[in-house]
Amino acid sequence: MTRKPRIEFEGALYHVITRGNQRQEIFRCAEDYVRYLRILGEYKNRYHYVLYGYALMGNHVHLLMETKEIVLSRILQGINQSYTMYFNRKYATVGHLFQGRYKAILCDKDSYLLSLVKYIHKNPTRAGVAKTLEAYAWSSHGSYVDQTRAKGIVDTGLVLRNFSEDPRKARKAYLEYMGEEDKLTREEVYATVDQ
Repeated sequence: MTRKPRIEFEGALYHVITRGNQRQEIFRCAEDYVRYLRILGEYKNRYHYVLYGYALMGNHVHLLMETKEIVLSRILQGINQSYTMYFNRKYATVGHLFQGRYKAILCDKDSYLLSLVKYIHKNPTRAGVAKTLEAYAWSSHGSYVDQTRAKGIVDTGLVLRNFSEDPRKARKAYLEYMGEEDKLTREEVYATVDQ
């Protein structure tokens, strides 16, 4: 059975989930997380995608990306291939690091951008790997709270402007929003999504 082709177009917003092959760990130490973020930044500079959020978990990655001229498949191929080469060299392994085809959920930016950022940023606390959002170093939550942590790879402007044009007020409102109970379940977030 053939796979459905991905829907790819300029300005598309995707929630991307990439898992380790056979659920293996893809990040074994802090250096691995840092390298993956560096690769994200390199490909962002090359392909000019917009990165609204990320959460790097032990055996998978969540990215919230908007494409521009370059299609998502090309962007992800480059990121995953570069990281796999680094990982295999470092740990003297061979073969696939990532499990098959990444999952890319096409999302409605106007309706779900804030909910998706919240969903991704809360992934570490929901999974029990961090007690608080602030305690988890490998998500983009810190970029929304403290602009100096953005390191040029996270595009916080659009999300924060949904709260206020004043940066201080926007960050405060963002934190309040992140502290609220989730109003939508995962299923509701993706009810109108085309996979």
